Amino acid sequence: MNEFQSYYRGDLARYGHIRLDWWMRRFHFYHRKVNTCRNPFLRKLYLVRYVMLSRKHGVEISWRARIGRGFFIDHPYGISINSDAVLGENVNLSKGVTIGKENRGVRKGAPTIGSRVWIGVNATIVGNITIGDDVLIAPNAFVNRSIPAHSVVVGNPCSWVHRDGATEGYINSRIPESGTDGLC
Repeated sequence: MNEFQSYYRGDLARYGHIRLDWWMRRFHFYHRKVNTCRNPFLRKLYLVRYVMLSRKHGVEISWRARIGRGFFIDHPYGISINSDAVLGENVNLSKGVTIGKENRGVRKGAPTIGSRVWIGVNATIVGNITIGDDVLIAPNAFVNRSIPAHSVVVGNPCSWVHRDGATEGYINSRIPESGTDGLC
């Protein structure tokens, strides 16, 4: 199986039995094609289609963002991900999520998000911070500091509590472990 098939199938596998809209299938397809295609002409063609779908449906996910296998978008509207962001495997995003970059100060940069992370509706994650594995970020949380693995994050400003299995029941249809770093 080539790199594209691995990522694309991993993304679709996360949706399980859910009937996926045609445009969402195309969105995942073009996102993975842009990131794995080595032919410059085809890559530009895929990029044009990706940008058209993104704008039409209000999903601003930069094709440069490094996103691991098993990327799941629930209610895919109003989502913004900065081009410098890094997301691990099995990350769930909900409507209105913003993953952004700070342009100055001690947290200048974009977030790095681990694997098996669930991000709730209208949550905002900004700055050069690290979110560990198995983290649940509650709806409307504003996260601007690093969060350790196995945590539940709530509030604005955010606070967190340790909880083993924080995303249990939230991250379903997990893809098999790939044995790689999970990044494009």
